[in-house]
Amino acid sequence: MKLPQTPSFRLDGRTALITGASRGIGLAAAVALAEAGARVILAARSTDDLAAAVDAINLRLSETDTSGKHLPVASSVALDMSKPESIDAVVNDVPEIDILVNNAGIARHGPMLETELEDFDAVMDVNLRGAYRMAQLVTRKMIEQGRGGSIITTSSQMGHIGGVDRSVYCASKFAVEGWTRALAIEVGKHGIRVNTICPTFIRTPLTESTLTNPERVEWIMSKIKLDRLGELEDIMGPVVFLASDASGLITGSSLMIDGGWTAG
Repeated sequence: MKLPQTPSFRLDGRTALITGASRGIGLAAAVALAEAGARVILAARSTDDLAAAVDAINLRLSETDTSGKHLPVASSVALDMSKPESIDAVVNDVPEIDILVNNAGIARHGPMLETELEDFDAVMDVNLRGAYRMAQLVTRKMIEQGRGGSIITTSSQMGHIGGVDRSVYCASKFAVEGWTRALAIEVGKHGIRVNTICPTFIRTPLTESTLTNPERVEWIMSKIKLDRLGELEDIMGPVVFLASDASGLITGSSLMIDGGWTAG
């Protein structure tokens, strides 16, 4: 009997671009992909944090050639996702991309009735327009390369449900879910897979203000069926899975990393 062979989770020989990678979910994704064998390019606005992140990854994972010379697995590039020209420059300058973790995002929480247009525009510029533009340009590059690829956008459980004081954030993430499915339909013929990850509240700088509010933490814990907050490590496996051949027939989907929140 010939047994089926498990597809590989390894990413050797592939290059990954990770946005919002100086800390939090983006940094965790970069570490996970590098550990799986990918060359990783970390992109963010905070160049000092980026440099520290790249140094730490290379210290842990740098390879050596036959002469003993260290070969870094991580590099960095400055990126402002609110500026289309910055996105264009990064994608044009990166020679090749096999994996995109479209992670950069911001939040301005508050009641909808108190939302200012400035808040709406700031969130949409990054979470929607910026993410859309990044995926568009990387997809074009992947088609030109002719070897397929994986695009993973960090959405949220709030791209599937409503949340307290999160009208603008929810609007941006629901929109991400929409164009992810549309793009998956368009580019499947090119072997490019397009998916989202949808975390619950993960301990990151972005969620710090919420997680210091006892009432909000009580509300959060009442929703998470696994009875704990998310940690960065909870993101790492799902990102490697969606980037690798192990998820070869998955596209146009959302991977919920929500501890059961959206189950009901």
